[in-house]
Amino acid sequence: MTIDSRQVAAGMLEAVPFARTLGIEFVEVAPEADGGVRAVVRLPDAPAIHNHIGGPHAGAMFTLGETASGTIVLVAFGHLLDRMVPLVVRADIAYHKRAYGPVLATARLGRSAQEVIDELEAGQRPEFPIEVQIGTEDGKHTSTLTVLWTLRPN
Repeated sequence: MTIDSRQVAAGMLEAVPFARTLGIEFVEVAPEADGGVRAVVRLPDAPAIHNHIGGPHAGAMFTLGETASGTIVLVAFGHLLDRMVPLVVRADIAYHKRAYGPVLATARLGRSAQEVIDELEAGQRPEFPIEVQIGTEDGKHTSTLTVLWTLRPN
């Protein structure tokens, strides 16, 4: 699988203007050895998105993680957008430690993309989780986000 990271980033920033508002940057969108996809996005350190203790606001970190998960959806299922609409069903975030400075979110698809596509083609409305690990650039794990997505047939 070949992935054009710049095209994916441009598509996400056009589809989700709020990601532009926060200054989210796309670091990597790449295939993994198991056939899955990994997306890494970055939230720069900016006073406008700080919380009361000087780190990134919880809402900004959630948006970073949700953007990473949406990137996976675009890469894995974007070719089906004429037949379905991807929607978030629910999301759960756990904040483990305080973050300071720029933050990275790394997302991975929690199910086989082909299984999800097979369900859609069978007339079902598939659901699938995307797991996102959020942390600082020096590798400190600060948050975990799980986003449950569905593909609603048109």
